[in-house]
Amino acid sequence: MKNKKIKDRRPLALKDRHMPNNFDISLKAYGGGGTAKSLNPIPKKLKSQSMKGFEVQYKNIIDYIVRITYHIWEDKNIGYIYDTYSNNCRVWDEFGLQSGSEKIVADTVHTNNAFPDIRLFADEVIWAGDDNASFHTSHRTIITGTNTGYSKFSEPTGKSVRLFCIANCVAKNNEIYYENVVYDTAALIKQLGLNVNQVAKDIANKGGIGPFAPDFKNLKPKRKTGKAKPISFEIPEKVSNVREFVHSIFNTIWNRRNFSAIDHVYSDNIVFEGSTGRLFKGKKQVRSFIISIIASFPDLALSIEDIYWMGNEQDGYLVSIRWGAIGAHKGNGYYGAPTDKECYIWGITQWQIENNKIIKEWTAFNEFGILMQLLGDK
Repeated sequence: MKNKKIKDRRPLALKDRHMPNNFDISLKAYGGGGTAKSLNPIPKKLKSQSMKGFEVQYKNIIDYIVRITYHIWEDKNIGYIYDTYSNNCRVWDEFGLQSGSEKIVADTVHTNNAFPDIRLFADEVIWAGDDNASFHTSHRTIITGTNTGYSKFSEPTGKSVRLFCIANCVAKNNEIYYENVVYDTAALIKQLGLNVNQVAKDIANKGGIGPFAPDFKNLKPKRKTGKAKPISFEIPEKVSNVREFVHSIFNTIWNRRNFSAIDHVYSDNIVFEGSTGRLFKGKKQVRSFIISIIASFPDLALSIEDIYWMGNEQDGYLVSIRWGAIGAHKGNGYYGAPTDKECYIWGITQWQIENNKIIKEWTAFNEFGILMQLLGDK
């Protein structure tokens, strides 16, 4: 018997022609952030786009993402996941690869049990693609709730939490079939009043026991750091090509260690929001954060795994960048004394660009996953 060929469910990279060149279809139609409050009634003036294969109720891809989130989390129709996620969907999170809609349903039930009053407010949705190539969405949400039920971290604490999350989804024919999601798990655990380092160590040492993915560290592809010097990129003064602009910035700052470039690409009043409650204002604080990460992982090498955007030179851009990095914990810093352990770091960054400068940045990364890799006994 011949081996059955497994269908490759990885999404194809989008081309520049798939990027919307304006904000006609955007979250602004819902009144901006906090859309869970404005979904009743649904805004009438929503611009339509071709949504072949999707339920007819959805006018465009923003409408789809916002409303399926509302139905699943606000209406508590958790079973709607069976209709909006493919049966063999693949979802990467801090614990590794979660496979299949059944697992997504189970995780969502678990979270609702732990936080019965949980709310998810859409803060931004960056999108690209179409119903033929698949829609790509980068959905930033604000999550609130009170821990009155049992969670995978502890018994009920009665604590209230507020954190942000970024979920990058790929959808076609009314189903999300690929997703990378970064919940701010470390912030959640801290807000529950728990010791995040101890929780990370305990979970890492459990391996595949309970609701956690097995051996998550080895599920992500390895990167080998070369001995050749990093490629030099010239950062363009004008954002006429977003892809070129993004690659040049990430490589110059993170791989070339040219931290002076921060002065040229970020606005003086840059506002940065990051995992575990980080909130920075101004270029000096952003620079200090980046240097602190590289100081902890001196041989860190970063690569961009996915990028898409919406907008134009006149109105500005909203950009979503998914990236991954690998490095050995050989330096002192936020993660304690060096362990010499190799660590996989990944995250999703969103930029708001105006007048050729980054004026706002949101970066969610797998900080709890980093702690698991560093503190586990294995």
